[in-house]
Amino acid sequence: MYKVFVNEKKLTLSKYPEDIQKNLRFEGFATLEIAVDLLENTSCPEMNVYGENIDEIWEDFTHMFKVIEAAGGLVKNKKDELLFIRRMGKWDLPKGKIEKDESLEQAALREVEEETGLKELILEEFLNNTFHIYTERNGEKILKTTYWFKMTYVGNEKPIPQKEEGISEVTWKNEEMINKEVLPMTFQNIKLVLNDYWNTN
Repeated sequence: MYKVFVNEKKLTLSKYPEDIQKNLRFEGFATLEIAVDLLENTSCPEMNVYGENIDEIWEDFTHMFKVIEAAGGLVKNKKDELLFIRRMGKWDLPKGKIEKDESLEQAALREVEEETGLKELILEEFLNNTFHIYTERNGEKILKTTYWFKMTYVGNEKPIPQKEEGISEVTWKNEEMINKEVLPMTFQNIKLVLNDYWNTN
C-alpha cells in the first residue's frame, strides 16, 4: 500500500477498497489522473485507487510526475525530545534533496546538519518514506519521495536555524509539546513519520 498526499489530502494506492467515501478501481492510467484531479480540484477529502497489481499501479503513477528524492531525520536528544524546524509558520522535520553520488544516509545526515547546525549526530535505522505531490511555478507536477531515518544527537550545542532556507526556528519538543503545538500545525506526512516512530519505540 502507498499513501501519497495531494494538497494535504490522502491518496491511497492499495489492493482492496478502503472504508472511505471514495474508491476507484484501477483501470489504467486514466484512473490515476481522475483520482489526482478530484483531490486537487474538488472538495473530495481522500481517495483510494485499488487493484490486484499494486506494483503496476505504482509504476504507472510515478510516470505521471517528475520524481524528486529527498532524505531527512527524526532526531532524538538525551532527554528523549525530538527536533523540529519551523518554516513558513508550519512545524516540519529537517530534510532536503539528495545530491548526485550521495547515499540516502549521507543526504539525511547532511541535511539535518545544514538545517539545524547540529553536528554530533548518530544515524540509526531507516524509519519510513513518505510521498507528496506539488506543482512547480512552471506548472510541472512533482512527486517527492522523502526517506526518513532515526538519529540521535549526543552533543550539547544549541541548534541554529538555516535562515537562507526559510527556517525561522529549530527547537526540541517533548511528547506533550508535540501533541499540543506541533500536530495542529504540521503536514500529514510528518504525522505519518511521528506515528511510525512512536509505534516502533
